[in-house]
Amino acid sequence: MGPRREVRFVSSGVKLPRADPAPAPTLLSTALPFAHIGRAIDAAARHVARLMPRLPVARAEAGAPPIPLPRRQKDGGGGGGEERVLISEVAVRGKDGEPLERPELEAAAAAALRACRPNAALTVREVQEDVHRVVESGLFRSCMPVAVDTRDGIRLVFEVEPNQDFHGLVCEGANMLPSKFLKDAFHDRHGKIINIRHLDQVIKSVNGWYQERGLTGLVSYAEILSGGILRLQVSEAEVNNINIRFLDRRTGEPTVGKTQPETILRQLTTKKGQAYNRAQVKRDVETILTMGIMEDVTIIPQPVGDSNKVDLVMNLVERPSGGFSAGGGISSGITNGPLSGLIGSFAYSHRNVFGRNKKLNLSLERGQIDSIFRLNYTDPWIDGDNKRTSRTIMVQNSRTPGTLIHGGDHPDHGPITIGRVTAGIEYSRPFRPKWSGTLGLIFQHAGARDDKGNPIIRDFYNSQLTASGNAYDDTLLAKLESVYTDSGDRSSTMFVFNIEQGLPVLPEWLSFNRVTARLRQGYEIGPARLLLSASGGHVEGNFSPHEAFAIGGTNSVRGYEEGAVGSGRSYAVGSGEISCRMFGPLEGVVFGDYGSDLSSGPKVPGDPAGARGKPGSGYGYGVGVRVDSPLGPLRLEYAFNDKQARRFHFGVGYRN
Repeated sequence: MGPRREVRFVSSGVKLPRADPAPAPTLLSTALPFAHIGRAIDAAARHVARLMPRLPVARAEAGAPPIPLPRRQKDGGGGGGEERVLISEVAVRGKDGEPLERPELEAAAAAALRACRPNAALTVREVQEDVHRVVESGLFRSCMPVAVDTRDGIRLVFEVEPNQDFHGLVCEGANMLPSKFLKDAFHDRHGKIINIRHLDQVIKSVNGWYQERGLTGLVSYAEILSGGILRLQVSEAEVNNINIRFLDRRTGEPTVGKTQPETILRQLTTKKGQAYNRAQVKRDVETILTMGIMEDVTIIPQPVGDSNKVDLVMNLVERPSGGFSAGGGISSGITNGPLSGLIGSFAYSHRNVFGRNKKLNLSLERGQIDSIFRLNYTDPWIDGDNKRTSRTIMVQNSRTPGTLIHGGDHPDHGPITIGRVTAGIEYSRPFRPKWSGTLGLIFQHAGARDDKGNPIIRDFYNSQLTASGNAYDDTLLAKLESVYTDSGDRSSTMFVFNIEQGLPVLPEWLSFNRVTARLRQGYEIGPARLLLSASGGHVEGNFSPHEAFAIGGTNSVRGYEEGAVGSGRSYAVGSGEISCRMFGPLEGVVFGDYGSDLSSGPKVPGDPAGARGKPGSGYGYGVGVRVDSPLGPLRLEYAFNDKQARRFHFGVGYRN
């Protein structure tokens, strides 16, 4: 047999098309270290272009007469005059020229061929494209087209080398990616041919997992090791350092801040050494803003050299830390006289005591009858605590009207006021998502006074005003409160449960147990909103009459004066209202309320409700308008009650 020459071009190694990773900072490579299959194919095509037009005659058998060269044609179509070679037979074989052990692989390679068919005149470009398609099927690591001149014509054989069978996976650098994610991606691939297309999809899904969670990470390297082991290298951007920079609120230039850096850093969930999470950083910005001491907060990531690390630069603009304010309001406990409910207020507040986000508030409110002095000192996050526990120390001296319980005074007697001196400490912290709890200890010294400020123990109806029979009742209260809320809007759910226990440390101190609960649920019904609310409570033990549950009024049963339905040891109030946006910030509302003392009015010491002929239960209904304001909705409502009386109600904020 005469010398035989072959025309070959080879696709190199394992080739993977370029992935489309999620956008990421430039510090991470966005290309896998696989050479694109086009480079090998283009090189092979150039080799074929040099050899294929000069294809010599090979002899099928020694001594046989020369076989005429196959007819070559000029491509008369859009191929730019490429020379064509007539192919008599097309076959798929293994790398050694023998049939493949797995017929399905041979069928897969043959199915990928489009132009290369028996009795077809082919150009180099068409052969190149079919080689490309075979490799792009993802099942083969190499493909060599071999053209052999036989007695029957040119036989084109595609010698393919299948990928290895999959027997394991090694993934490095994926600190955030759950191992189950990759296990699920390859759970049914063991023992099967490694499919580069499938691998490419896995890589894209990994990159997508990072993108969906705001993480900066992607697959930066992939290779097939001997023994059918896949190796993936994942690059995650890591937080190298967090730097705090204070900016002047007027010039924007760097300045010296009043806030201690550790006060800011402890608020951050992003820590050094963690993966850089854009969503987490955004939440940290919101957390810093909710501290109330910053006017503006921005966090800027900066690459660190050629590594996969970033420095976070936090730019902070501080708010003025304290100042004086004055204002006014309305007391819901006074119902007589056009101006009797107005109160004025004066306050001093410091938002950032010692530069550690501690709050100091000093306020004085004064009306015709009301007067309240408050001193609050709050540490929003106690030093050394990892549960975000806050502590509030409070002192209060107040004088409030007693009309809620002891209203309806005789014309010859002035109004009764309730004086209270209160001091206490409370600890609060979140303990589950959407849940928070408060534990406190409060001391109260309270008693009734006449219009001249003298202590009294009985009113005009001879109803007792204190539980102990003394001028003042002393109580040490242990308080436990739990609050659930899923958002701050009216279409949310809110639930509050409160327990207070009077501790008789001294014999004359009151001992009682008080339990209250409030529930509010909102629903969106097309353009309208339905808001349902319910509240109730019960007191057991020896308690002051002015601590009874008052029913009726703006935040209870509308259509009645404050406390006019009744006062009892127990109570239940339900309300429903439908509101709809009218125009601008104005809303219209239709409502209905019902409340009852659950026949517990006579059980209050002195029976103040019975002495005043309060019904003990009642309902009201009406219409109103609301206007959004920085203080909350301003409510103006007109209500009727079941006694056919009618009243206007004005309130600020949502009903309790």
